[in-house]
Amino acid sequence: MVRVIAHSRHIVAAGSEVIHSRSCVVLKSPVFVAFAILFAVMPLVGCGKLSKHPIVSVAVGEVITNPKVAEALGEPITCSSNVSGSSRDTDGVAILQFDAIGIKGKGLVVVEGKKLGNEWGITALEIRLPDGGGRLVLTGDLEKRSGSDTPKFDPTASPTSVDGSQSKAPADVEIVLPPGAPLEPPK
Repeated sequence: MVRVIAHSRHIVAAGSEVIHSRSCVVLKSPVFVAFAILFAVMPLVGCGKLSKHPIVSVAVGEVITNPKVAEALGEPITCSSNVSGSSRDTDGVAILQFDAIGIKGKGLVVVEGKKLGNEWGITALEIRLPDGGGRLVLTGDLEKRSGSDTPKFDPTASPTSVDGSQSKAPADVEIVLPPGAPLEPPK
């Protein structure tokens, strides 16, 4: 038998055996116990999902191999699997945080990413050092190591369409506006 004690005067649970003892209420209900277990386990499950996020694995790879991080935190560097933050597939934005620990200390890794199509890419990666130690920006180091998927701007390049073919602008464009001035009040 599982007994859950709640400090409340107004608890209603269908199918529960309720025992009043001064200001404590003891509930013996399988439904109540199931909800209590669910709420206790939910944060642990959420962290597990975020720790397997694609940008976290790339960030961990950069953090444990980056010479700047090794100098600041000391080697060997390990990363916590306790990841917090948010990742939204609806708008394709993720901001996640986890600890990086070395023999000299630890820092908070903050990684931001954007999803384009089906692939996640890192837009910002930094480590915030404790006690006002500043921050190490690793975004540029990651781009040097893995490359950037952003094409370089070429001002002399011809415009291309979505399918990759060259497109030419029309020689003349005629724009027809309705009568009346744009800021003229209605009559």
